[in-house]
Amino acid sequence: MMQKFQKFGAAMFVPVLLFSFAGIVVAIGSLFTNQAVFGSLANPGTTWNSIWDTITAGGWTVFKQEALLFVVGLPIGLANKSKGRAAMEALITYMTYNYFIGAILTHWGASFGIPNFANIQIIDNSTNHGLTEIAGIKTLDTSMIGALVVAGIVIWLHNRYFDKKLPEWLGTFQGSTFVYILGFFAMIPLAFLTCWGWPKVQLGISGLQKFILNSGVIGVWIYNFLNRVLIPTGLHHLVYIPFQYGPAVVAGGLQPFWLKHLTQFALSTHPLKQLAPQMGFQLWGNEKIFLAPIICLAFYATAKKSKKKQTSALLIPAALTSFFAGITEPIDFTYLFAAPVLWIVYSVLAATMNTVMFSLGVVGNFTLGGIDMAAENWIPLWRNHWQTYMVQFAVGIVFAIITFFVFKFMIEKFNYATPGREADDEDVHLLNKKEYEAKKTSQDQQVNNNSVETDPYITRATAFLDLLGGSSNIKELSSCATRLRVSVEDPDKLGTDAQFKAAKAINVVHHGKAIQVIVGLDVAQVLEAMQELRKDDINEG
Repeated sequence: MMQKFQKFGAAMFVPVLLFSFAGIVVAIGSLFTNQAVFGSLANPGTTWNSIWDTITAGGWTVFKQEALLFVVGLPIGLANKSKGRAAMEALITYMTYNYFIGAILTHWGASFGIPNFANIQIIDNSTNHGLTEIAGIKTLDTSMIGALVVAGIVIWLHNRYFDKKLPEWLGTFQGSTFVYILGFFAMIPLAFLTCWGWPKVQLGISGLQKFILNSGVIGVWIYNFLNRVLIPTGLHHLVYIPFQYGPAVVAGGLQPFWLKHLTQFALSTHPLKQLAPQMGFQLWGNEKIFLAPIICLAFYATAKKSKKKQTSALLIPAALTSFFAGITEPIDFTYLFAAPVLWIVYSVLAATMNTVMFSLGVVGNFTLGGIDMAAENWIPLWRNHWQTYMVQFAVGIVFAIITFFVFKFMIEKFNYATPGREADDEDVHLLNKKEYEAKKTSQDQQVNNNSVETDPYITRATAFLDLLGGSSNIKELSSCATRLRVSVEDPDKLGTDAQFKAAKAINVVHHGKAIQVIVGLDVAQVLEAMQELRKDDINEG
């Protein structure tokens, strides 16, 4: 079961990768059309305003077509084969589903509590009686939940029936066509069930919103704690995605809500917490700015003198990546398994810091690193809300100091094997014979193929493939932001964690047959190289 949850979480992350850039574009566009910052230059109708409004419109693409992204993204992560075809099947089936809903409500809308469906105009998702438009189709606003349900059905049909051999006279209906036929008929009852049940679900979501908002600091603490402590399992995506991009708190998700109202918040002198109290659930990036880099400093301070230079070389890039880009996994997995108690302490400190900030009035879209935070919060809102950010910085610095001394004390007190404190024989070492031979073979192949440049990822890909027991031992292979997610046939065929680290993996997570190899920010390139190597192995076999 854990393996399935991990795989689903990784698949959910496929479209999420697009949201960061889009959010920055929208935030910058909002800043440059802010009359409080740029005066008459930003007035509607000016060339300046028109240019930036056009750029902002492009940035809204991923938010306004969020459901379509998840429909396409999930098959890319979960289809066993022909992922591109699975994505196409999911997209057309999802559109069919929404056409069915629109037609049902047009003919029998009154029976489902939506009279005059055909005459309702879509203006704003908050005043549409729960309706929306998807690719020009007026339908119920099931947000990403409907998209995930339909995508899940199509993925199951694809994995089971895509290779189904039909009689010769029906051969034209094989493959993707057969999957779509099955999906077409499956969408008819699903559309009826949606028309009957989704309005009730919307009432439940509204009640959940009120409960979460009324739970105050307790709800914020629990949410932030789970979002941090579950990172080793890969299940944290299932915690924050429904809040950030789904309807758990506001229709359409918290990030689009914030970006949509950013100019309004910038012009207002009312406290941000009064304007957007629900944005307390978007503070979990603060630990990436204030705590993760300080943890690196604690590791350096407690490292052996003989390893300080090596430790700093490892931690400085990781700290900068966390601070600017908001990616903490290169830090997290350097100590997670050597000192799991520290991970719990870190999660408690992070949740407490964010909750204290929220209690003192800090809200906003703080989920990534400094670049994103500046674009979506500090720069556009500084003029009227600088006091809020002074509180944020003050609380963050205080908790950074606390974190440094807590980590330093615990590392020295309990002699945790954090970076720089490993046994002398666990120092960085050369590739072992097996890895050397894999590297040499890879280089020889490149020479034989008259390669002009050496592929910087093929060496690690070859080593990881070998350490995972070879292509035949790998059932499924995918990735998220920094990790390879692998399902293997026989865990006993895996190399040791030390061998993975020697091949430049940061660490390895084991959950039975579900394996995560923490690679770093270039995991996508390593994954692609591994997939090419696997194709070669299959062809040779």
